[in-house]
Amino acid sequence: MSVELDKGMVRALGLREAVTITAGTVIGVGLFTVGSNAVGWLGPTIILATLLAFILSLYPSLLYAEMGGALPFAGGTYNYAALGLGKVWGFLAAWNFVISLIAVATGEALAFSNYFKWMMEGLGFPINLDERVIAALVLVVFIYINWRGIEGVGRWQNAFMFFFWGCALAWFLVMLKDVKISNFKPFVPLPDTGWKEFILATSLVWWCFAGYETAVAMGSEIRYPQVNIPRAMFLSPFVVFCVNAIFQWFLVGITPADSLSSLREAAAPYAEAMKLAGIAGFPLVLLCLGIAFGGDMSTINPSIAAPARYLYRMSADGVMPAWFARLHPRFRTPHVAVAFLGVIMLLLISTGSIIYVATISLFADLFYYIIGFAAAIGLRYRRPDLERPYKAPWLVGGSVICILAYIVMMTQLPAEGVWTGIIWCAVGLAIYLVWSYSGKAKDAVSLDKVVIKLPPMPDEKERSALDREFRRWKIGVGITFLAVILLYLVPVFFG
Repeated sequence: MSVELDKGMVRALGLREAVTITAGTVIGVGLFTVGSNAVGWLGPTIILATLLAFILSLYPSLLYAEMGGALPFAGGTYNYAALGLGKVWGFLAAWNFVISLIAVATGEALAFSNYFKWMMEGLGFPINLDERVIAALVLVVFIYINWRGIEGVGRWQNAFMFFFWGCALAWFLVMLKDVKISNFKPFVPLPDTGWKEFILATSLVWWCFAGYETAVAMGSEIRYPQVNIPRAMFLSPFVVFCVNAIFQWFLVGITPADSLSSLREAAAPYAEAMKLAGIAGFPLVLLCLGIAFGGDMSTINPSIAAPARYLYRMSADGVMPAWFARLHPRFRTPHVAVAFLGVIMLLLISTGSIIYVATISLFADLFYYIIGFAAAIGLRYRRPDLERPYKAPWLVGGSVICILAYIVMMTQLPAEGVWTGIIWCAVGLAIYLVWSYSGKAKDAVSLDKVVIKLPPMPDEKERSALDREFRRWKIGVGITFLAVILLYLVPVFFG
């Protein structure tokens, strides 16, 4: 049977939206919370952890470029694992992806609350409202945006990202005079940092990259996905590296060297660093404005949109209740899945702990990616018939190395995050077994039972326009990447 999957969804997103949604998922809670806590351990050598996290994301993004181009449908890794390894592995991958982004959106909303309160204090209007109340209100707004339709999600995502960068560039210019080049020497971690702390810090920084493949979850809503999805995967790790490394450079540069260790436990490390350096007023307000209304919001938005598509695909495939696959009659969004995610996120907000939320997300992310890498191997052997617009080099060896590296990071996670993740997996497996064997899924359209029909490729004129857009992105991202590396080399060798 040949079918066009997810035909009720609208392909309204281009390369720009695929990159901003992917990067936006990543740029936020990790960078401005636990990822910056790592600076309190590593000091100027944070760039080494960031480069390692970048490398640990770069090759995997090529795997997702191949799989996303070959299977450009809602559900991402669920599809790849279900076809490459078996449906139960697809379910576990998707189930962990869902809780990971639930945790990200929750942590992001709490981070928004912290930076928003710092901003209001800087303006002279301190707010005593509980952070959880502010976070809940923000989440409700984004549930509504995602309920309304994917075009609105894309427009808002572009707005958040460009607002973030506008504020960030202004803040960089304002703060440049306060950067102490001497803080980058000696180029060593803090004295009490050993290999165990370095691996843990790298894992926290890697969380700032987790989500580099978010766009593949929305494959049914991306125009010309065989072209745009691989290109978004090529660009995203570089974009995320540049953002992380630039902000970390400023954080090291403005924090008094003898106070770096105080960043380890800070809820809002950048605001805390400015306070320690005696910087207040406009620079503090500008920073918090950009983080709260740009960085944080650009992460909450896709962290709701992407897992909703996973629930939709799992439901359509018969391993989750059928109502998750319902599309809104007017907006054509998986509105029931969106509402369900909102309820879980609001419950998790009640804990009020970003660190706990981060450990849950880290476990789920690492487990989810390990399944995804194994699925890449499985698809090559089990589905050689798939049309692959892009093929990742050295796939088997590269996937095995990635699996081993991610297992090492898993061993460094706090026990409470690991146990919560294990319990989440057990609950998911129970749902899978009950539902998939209940007989209620007999009418589901499963990927392994159909001849997959890809959307049409662009014509010559459209392909030329896509190539020009990609070329502009490559040049801009490449120049920025080299400039960021120079930022760290100059003070070390010439400062």
